[in-house]
Amino acid sequence: MRNNLLERRNEARIIRRIVAIITLIVLLVAGGVAFFGYNYIKSSLEPVDPNSNKTTEVDIPIGSSTTSIGKLLEKNGIIKNGTIFKYYVKLNNISGFQAGNYKFSPSMSLNEIAATLKTGKLVREAIFKMTVPEGLQLDQIAKIIAKHTGMSSDEILKKLDDRDMVKQLMKKYPEILTDDIMNDNIKHPLEGYLFPATYSFYEEKPSLESIVGEMLTQTKNVIVKYSGTMEEKEMSVHELITMASLIEKEATQKTDRHNISSVFYNRMTADMPLQTDPTVLYALGKHKDRTLLEDLKVDSPFNTYIHKGLPPGPIANAGETSIEAALNPANTEYLYFLAEYGTGEVHYSKTLQEHNALKEKYITNKRD
Repeated sequence: MRNNLLERRNEARIIRRIVAIITLIVLLVAGGVAFFGYNYIKSSLEPVDPNSNKTTEVDIPIGSSTTSIGKLLEKNGIIKNGTIFKYYVKLNNISGFQAGNYKFSPSMSLNEIAATLKTGKLVREAIFKMTVPEGLQLDQIAKIIAKHTGMSSDEILKKLDDRDMVKQLMKKYPEILTDDIMNDNIKHPLEGYLFPATYSFYEEKPSLESIVGEMLTQTKNVIVKYSGTMEEKEMSVHELITMASLIEKEATQKTDRHNISSVFYNRMTADMPLQTDPTVLYALGKHKDRTLLEDLKVDSPFNTYIHKGLPPGPIANAGETSIEAALNPANTEYLYFLAEYGTGEVHYSKTLQEHNALKEKYITNKRD
């Protein structure tokens, strides 16, 4: 009996120890969860990137709930957690959000974002906006950037061509900047990669790196959308941007870029040179309204009258319309096209004989 009593006491002691250990573990886990939960919530209430100058357009549809707005903002990288935003708004009795197209920055606090949605106005106005049109070459873009940096266009172009800087950008944007841009035949590694758009900046003289970063980010955002199609067609980013640049330089307001794209692909399939004048002018390093006969003889890998296939790299920046057309050419048998003198209307033909007849009708006779 005495042994049984001692055994029960030992069992009770062991049970108490087990209960104490389990209780301690539960307390530690609860404390850990509370600690990490507190830090997570605290972090979610802070701006995503306090130093960011980037802005993102977010369209808030009519009738959007706080939950759906939070999800939209989280998806676009404006806030860290949509659910935290929802409860922040609820606990602070904020309501009356307005639908519309907003520009938000990851540097904005939840309070600023909520105030913006309530007033329907931007909390921060851009100090300046920089517009880069489609079809520009790097030397022309450098002149636009020069107006806002305090640097000369020559200094900017030299820095953009600096191999060390380019290699750093390649590490930062591996999705678009590949070893292809380091080809010795290429004049400017970043030619064609600075996306044409209007950019807003929130400091008086942003660094060249920040400006170029905004433009490369926009290029990446556009290109990523077509990654599936590129993979299907076994087309590299460099080939896509190069083809798109040719289409962009040949296009006019009345031009169907998909038809121009089809002509280029049809010529390559037929083992014909592309014979596009903008590549000749790029080889010459001149901006001219008209290509002369002697220009076509320039000795350059960019001269598509001499060399078949795509040139070594892009000859200008291309908009998304041209990029999409480069991936989706029209289904035609056209091998030639020309822009009508005076109107810019484009005429297509399947044979050289037809092309020459159109040239006589729409260019030669009209010039005379």
